[in-house]
Amino acid sequence: MEYTIIKIDRDNYHQHPQLVCFINPKQPSYNEKIDWLLKRLDEGLRILLLYPEGEKKAQGYIEYVPGENCWRGVNAPGYMFIHCIWTYSNHWKNKGIATILLKECEKEARKAGMNGMAVLTGDTPFLTKPPLFMKYGFAVMEFASTGQVLMVKRFKDAPIPHLNDWQEELCKYRGWHIVYSKQCPWVARFVRELSEWLMDKKIKIQITELRTPQEAQHAPSPYAVFNLIHDGKLLADHYISLTRFANILKKEGAI
Repeated sequence: MEYTIIKIDRDNYHQHPQLVCFINPKQPSYNEKIDWLLKRLDEGLRILLLYPEGEKKAQGYIEYVPGENCWRGVNAPGYMFIHCIWTYSNHWKNKGIATILLKECEKEARKAGMNGMAVLTGDTPFLTKPPLFMKYGFAVMEFASTGQVLMVKRFKDAPIPHLNDWQEELCKYRGWHIVYSKQCPWVARFVRELSEWLMDKKIKIQITELRTPQEAQHAPSPYAVFNLIHDGKLLADHYISLTRFANILKKEGAI
């Protein structure tokens, strides 16, 4: 397969709308992800897009960052941490695109003298499944009770990444809370829609945005991107529909 890989930077991001995964550029959450990304570039975050020859749309995507600045509830200094990886259309799945992107990530990590690569994976929504990473040499390091799996590929003998104590963080929240970050544009879009819905229903839920990698690493869940909490109980830890959200509130007696 002939292909071109584009590394997103401040000069070319506007030429590649697919860097904001599956979000229409006319949506406010598109620009929110762009704003978030531009701030993160200085922290070492990278987005690579893979264009197979003849394709006008990117068919592969990977987002990664040095572990010190990852946006998951993980302690992974010295490791390149992968946030997201996907193949766009069914036609291009199972053709090695993900492997190509992982090799690019590994190349950068080795060049920087890092200890290895890490990723939070699992069978939960919005996460790439473990077999892809196992095939590429990652090993399971830790399981979370929420269904996620921390996997690592080590280059050298060095301290191993681990999950932070998200359950201790979770216990600090009393009442109703939503804790989220704009690392995922779908979550940012949902939170905006939800804020309007809550106002209309006159329901009070404290909404808190995680604004730094350090805040995300100490989120009340391993995935960190979205957390719906009631009295120290994690009710949802990933993007959900408004209908699902309303059903959770009904079950908990909030509406």
